[in-house]
Amino acid sequence: MLRKKLTDLINNSVQDYMSRDDIATTFGTPIVGFADAWHPFIQSLRNHIDERHLVPQDVIPDAKTVICYFVPFTKELAKTNDPEDRLASAQWARAYEELNALFAQLNQEIIDFLTENGFKAAVTEQATTFDQKKLVSLWSQRHFAYAAGLGTFGLNNMLITAQGCCGRYSSVVTDMDVPHAGPLPEEHCLYKKNGSCMKCVEMCPAGALSPNGYDRQKCYAICQENALVHNSYGSSYDNGSGEANSVGSEVCGKCVTGAPCAFKGF
Repeated sequence: MLRKKLTDLINNSVQDYMSRDDIATTFGTPIVGFADAWHPFIQSLRNHIDERHLVPQDVIPDAKTVICYFVPFTKELAKTNDPEDRLASAQWARAYEELNALFAQLNQEIIDFLTENGFKAAVTEQATTFDQKKLVSLWSQRHFAYAAGLGTFGLNNMLITAQGCCGRYSSVVTDMDVPHAGPLPEEHCLYKKNGSCMKCVEMCPAGALSPNGYDRQKCYAICQENALVHNSYGSSYDNGSGEANSVGSEVCGKCVTGAPCAFKGF
């Protein structure tokens, strides 16, 4: 029952947000998943991302669940972000900034709902920061979503969900105990399945993607290049600890706009 109520809350909140006069972006229907806060994959994130990466118990000591959700972008928005153009479209940059604001609002609504129902719930500040030197997140939304069974990673380092990979993720930690899904057992990236696709590699304007791996420095460089152009939609700051806030203007998105996995994953 609570799972359904949370899913309805997330869907309704996105719809209400889009109805505001000051919001220009149209989003798709969110996908919601529930990860076991003690799942071995989650507990191992410090080993294969960064030794400082947080686990749910760093947010709430008796955490049991990570509520993960994916908000898709639309095909109409993706069309504005033409892979033939080196930089992202203004509409794409604005969509990122508007989704950042939605995540902040919606996460608080989820926390309030769970609190009212007798549970603890929280998010971490690390969810909106990344290490500016290593260029890794210390709270990887995609990895938590993977643990919740929302999708599998593509060659573009994005998570391919049932609605594709063109969109973004957020999460809330809680001590609510509900049935959990685990990681999906089957790969949904066509390259990883049978080597039949490298469209995302072809579309990357920075040359950051290849079958041999993902070059974070090249990817971040093109995002910073976009930030210089789209700074009216957001900015980034260094908080003095080597971490930077990632916001709407540091965007690109070319690898998720025209690939077969952009809007259909499995």
